[in-house]
Amino acid sequence: MMQKIITWNVNSIGQRLSRLIALLDRWAPDVVCLQELKCTNENFPLAAIEAAGYHAAFLGQKAFNGVALLSRVEPTEVVKGFGDSVDDPQARFISGRFGELTVASVYVPNGQAVGSDKYYYKLNWLERLRSHVSASWSNQAPVIIAGDFNIAPAPRDTHDPSAWEGQILCSKRERAALEATMDLGFIDSFRHLNHDTTEFTWWDYRMLGFQKNLGLRIDLLLASRSIQTRLQRCYVDRDERKGDKPSDHAPVILELS
Repeated sequence: MMQKIITWNVNSIGQRLSRLIALLDRWAPDVVCLQELKCTNENFPLAAIEAAGYHAAFLGQKAFNGVALLSRVEPTEVVKGFGDSVDDPQARFISGRFGELTVASVYVPNGQAVGSDKYYYKLNWLERLRSHVSASWSNQAPVIIAGDFNIAPAPRDTHDPSAWEGQILCSKRERAALEATMDLGFIDSFRHLNHDTTEFTWWDYRMLGFQKNLGLRIDLLLASRSIQTRLQRCYVDRDERKGDKPSDHAPVILELS
């Protein structure tokens, strides 16, 4: 039975490969959801992943985006992209089935600035995600949607709520779009298990963001309510944000019973 799932925006799998292999060794996860691979399918480091004892399903894109699922057991029913009628070349969604449990890795667009073209692309993408989830799984299906959502769910998920309120990653329309997907029968695993905790998963490289803990919690693991009783622990691997050439995101780990 699956017991440990990690989500991590790796911010270039090529630059972070040694860190990724070390993470697999350190945590021994059943599934890792990766985002922002920044490599084509041809350049995905499959041999290194397999040498570490993991299968890989991935959807790459040159220099940008890219998502993957690394797993001890090979997934079935792998889905790459939403499969809707939208002509969208951005590689941002992949899901796979592991026994009864389906796990998806998502990389939600950043949005750049409230009101920009990229902001409206983000809102549209989130609506496509909601539609895909609604059409693909019943509210009783065991599903985990994990990834970089580029949305801080609530003011307490930011280091400075008054400064961030209404800004990109924290606007009302972004949060409402996230809630619309959660209303299909999902809960925020971290918040469910850590009611009063303030922790972050992303810190800007600039202005000593990590050292000053000027962060946001934007990397989430949404779990269907049907597996709520299986959720045991959810925590941030802050140590992975330290050291030489880290990603600007820290991995988030969910343990299941």
